Amino acid sequence: MHIAEGYLPPVHAAAWGVAAAPFVAHGVRALTREVRSNPESTLLLGASGAFTFVLSALKLPSVTGSCSHPTGTGLGAILFRPPIMAVLGTITLLFQALLLAHGGLTTLGANAFSMAIVGPWAGYGTYLLLRRFGAPLMVAVFFGAFVADLSTYCVTSVQLALAFPDPGSGVPGALAKFGGIFAVTQIPLAVSEGLLTVLVMRLLTQSSKGELTRLGVLGRQRTERHEEAAAR
Repeated sequence: MHIAEGYLPPVHAAAWGVAAAPFVAHGVRALTREVRSNPESTLLLGASGAFTFVLSALKLPSVTGSCSHPTGTGLGAILFRPPIMAVLGTITLLFQALLLAHGGLTTLGANAFSMAIVGPWAGYGTYLLLRRFGAPLMVAVFFGAFVADLSTYCVTSVQLALAFPDPGSGVPGALAKFGGIFAVTQIPLAVSEGLLTVLVMRLLTQSSKGELTRLGVLGRQRTERHEEAAAR
């Protein structure tokens, strides 16, 4: 994740930017509706963004031109749904590129697509599926965060494999190579992120029970408004 500045070929960088743009634009609309309808949610939105920023800034060297780290996107996706997390995640990546030289502007689209789009959708889908089959909240939260983290690196492996296919085995060989290297650090990190997200959610259920109930996190059934928001 956090593919370094200038590491992707220009055509690939542009293509991933184009692919990410509609999701981010849709997320801006969803975020605007949320803030206008529920101004009291801004504090929790800020906390979700900060959680993502802090976790995803803890990087470990991994594949050349990239790194391994937690992503922190599962929590925000569960609380506010993936479209909003697309915006928070992209803002996080932009600030990290500008302030920490972590990632880059030319690779922002690729990084956003993996961490701010695919990760939240995969994590939220896992969480929602487990809840609908009766899994306890914290079990669903753990696997939601775990899958959000791991799926991000699966997409990053694909992005790197497409950009730098193996001379002998092509894209499949490169994908196996990149994925295998990422797995060494990322699987333990995904487990750790899942456990940390559970801990944070436990704290939120004690300190923000009313807000979590409004968001539909507490209780198996989503409110009508949030079902419609998720569908949009």
